[in-house]
Amino acid sequence: MRISQKLDYACRAMVQLAKRHDGKTLTRLEELAQREAVSANFLVQILNDLKRDGLVDSRRGKAGGYLLGRPPANITLLDIVHAVEPGMLAGISSSEGESANVIRAAWSTVLDSTRKELGKIHLRTLAERSAGPMYYI
Repeated sequence: MRISQKLDYACRAMVQLAKRHDGKTLTRLEELAQREAVSANFLVQILNDLKRDGLVDSRRGKAGGYLLGRPPANITLLDIVHAVEPGMLAGISSSEGESANVIRAAWSTVLDSTRKELGKIHLRTLAERSAGPMYYI
């Protein structure tokens, strides 16, 4: 399976927002772009897609920025895929040819399995994994 750059950037930005999630702290676009080495112009388009699906909230102005639209434990990779690449998990609808039905059924099984696995991966878990080791002095 090929993951688009747009979806990759969306997931990375969401992990950054999840790492800072407290329900009120905003993260500036420039900070997100810098931390993930992403173009701010491209990232703002991606954040708008996420905002449209309620995964991200934003505030305008000098002190503005972005934050998660709901707790990271309630956002899965499947939610992000639906917001950014809705056609990625669409099935095959062609029924022409002798083998079309059996092939369509096989792809449907693969897509169902992929949806199920993406639905198991929560943003909170990804944020915790990316936090890095803790050092105590």
